[in-house]
Amino acid sequence: MQNKLLVILCVLALTINLTGCGADKVEESKAALVKTQKVSLGVETESGTYSGSVRGRYETNMAFQVGGRIISRNVQLGDRVNPGDVLMVIDAKDAVQKSNQGDAQVAAARAQLNLAQTNLNRYRELYNQQAVAASVLDQYQTTYDSALASYENAVAQAAQGHNALGYTNLVSEAGGVISSISAESGQVVAAGQSVLTLIQTNELEVEINVPENHLADVAVGKTVDVSLWALKDSKKKEAQIAGVIREIAPMADTVSRTYKVRVSIPEPPSAMQLGMTASVTISQKKSDGADITILPMSAIYQTDDKPQVWVVDKESMTLYLKPVTMDMAENNKVKVTGLADGDIVVTAGVHKVMEGQKVRLSEDDGK
Repeated sequence: MQNKLLVILCVLALTINLTGCGADKVEESKAALVKTQKVSLGVETESGTYSGSVRGRYETNMAFQVGGRIISRNVQLGDRVNPGDVLMVIDAKDAVQKSNQGDAQVAAARAQLNLAQTNLNRYRELYNQQAVAASVLDQYQTTYDSALASYENAVAQAAQGHNALGYTNLVSEAGGVISSISAESGQVVAAGQSVLTLIQTNELEVEINVPENHLADVAVGKTVDVSLWALKDSKKKEAQIAGVIREIAPMADTVSRTYKVRVSIPEPPSAMQLGMTASVTISQKKSDGADITILPMSAIYQTDDKPQVWVVDKESMTLYLKPVTMDMAENNKVKVTGLADGDIVVTAGVHKVMEGQKVRLSEDDGK
């Protein structure tokens, strides 16, 4: 009988212990997960985010230096090319004829020069023998000088014709990607008419459009944050890349009234490709302040016209209210004073928590 009673007491004790452990776990699981922001004082900053796309720094509209009919197109849209590749070829028959014409003019000019040289030498000897007057010698000297100038002009024109013969091949001077083609085989093009666009891929940039009322926020050499929608980090968030503003358009677009801004990427990721969608975040220092911070409007808990925020006690991980003063800012944000550097403020769900409630922080909050 005593043994049975002892067994029953042991079972009851074990049940109580297990129940207590379960209660602790239940109590532990009641700690709510909250979204927070860590306060960093010293300067008041605002930021703007602008959508853009990945572009090549050098985009070249390529054209032939001579006119003619295209007989060969060796590239397709999106093809990668290397320096020295022949992209298009035009019919060289006219260029060949022009080169032959130049050679013929050189031969004719050389013959005239030789004749003028012979006559000049003859009359110089006669002049030395006092058989002709000096005026006659001057006449033949002038004829020779004119023939020499004509010969040099013919040589220059012939060289131009030979160069034109080499211009019938459109050759890539750099590696890159063909982004557009505006001419086809059989089409007659003029000298200087754009036939395709080559984007060099060795240096990629992001192009954004900044409205004129925010132009003061950008400056050449300023560091910005770039994120690419197509590229994710290990936490499935958009990858953050450091960028530097390289160029700001001097004039606004006549239609959109925005300024084109080019952002260079010193260390682009290997997966970054032309045309990808990008977002550029530009932070701007507004004013110095000892205790000013920017919070989202959702962080304000207001009762009786007294704005307050929920602050997380770092030791007990419980919440308490802290009064603040606030002023409106742009983009649904507020300027707040009254917080200490390092305070962890709840920024969402402020009406669903209570004084002394235990909370948990996400991995990215409170840092």
